[in-house]
Amino acid sequence: MAKLALQVILAEPRGFCAGVVRAIEIVERALEVFGPPVYVRHEIVHNKHVVDNLRAKGARFVEEAEDIPQGAVTVFSAHGVARKVVDDAGVRRLQVIDATCPLVSKVHIETKRYARKGHEVVLIGHPGHPEVEGTMGQVSSEVHLVSDIADVAALEPTDPTKLAYVTQTTLSVDDTREIIAALKERFPEIRGPDVKDICYATQNRQTAVRRLADRSDVVLVIGADYSSNSNRLREISEECGTDSYLIADAAGLDPAWLDGARSVGITAGASAPEELVQALIGRLDNLFDITVTDLDGIEENVTFRLPRELLDAEKPLI
Repeated sequence: MAKLALQVILAEPRGFCAGVVRAIEIVERALEVFGPPVYVRHEIVHNKHVVDNLRAKGARFVEEAEDIPQGAVTVFSAHGVARKVVDDAGVRRLQVIDATCPLVSKVHIETKRYARKGHEVVLIGHPGHPEVEGTMGQVSSEVHLVSDIADVAALEPTDPTKLAYVTQTTLSVDDTREIIAALKERFPEIRGPDVKDICYATQNRQTAVRRLADRSDVVLVIGADYSSNSNRLREISEECGTDSYLIADAAGLDPAWLDGARSVGITAGASAPEELVQALIGRLDNLFDITVTDLDGIEENVTFRLPRELLDAEKPLI
């Protein structure tokens, strides 16, 4: 029986961002330089395949510094950590290599700068997300977390004239626009970062998935179900009126989703490796007579340097 034809459209950009590439490379280089085990506090990025691959190479993932032997080589995840975690690592004399995404570090710096100037800080983000917990833990003063307009309406700062806001990096301009507008309406003197501080990767992938949804009968998003940015990609595609599904890998595909479809769009969250995209294309090729098209999009050329500890380790001894 002949296979049905199916056009496969690939979003551009998709998958790994520069912060994720850097974080994974940090763990791999640390394993090469120091040898296993290398301890990683929290999952280095939100993807089980990535974590399992690094675990097989000798990385050990833990939730707290107290779970790490004293003096051990330790990597902080790309999401960033609170100051207390840094202090606890110091008490245990851990050899820390910080894999915090530089864009997250920028938010940490802004948070501390506003607090030093006497501003109460409002953080736009998702409760319980590791990045949010890390940012809120940068200062000893209170940080107000808001996730929607209702939270803004309930906000009761000590001094409404001394407020500043920062945002979780995995939120885009579109995600935060209404919340920021509500903050400015209630608190006209509130200060905040420039739009250019929004994470480029989040914005680019969300822009790409909108274009993908317009051209596809069904959209498949590869990413972990606990990945904030992956879930948002699926939601945006649904908002565009396209049936959309979040899957961890090719095994998560239900062929029934494609009944009657002539085209399927594929994208991947910022923590999902390209090999998962290719494996999904391979499964579709087994089921259908596919043609694969790359959707034109923004070409990303951002790179982040490795930490000094690893760069110094690469220098030959004199």
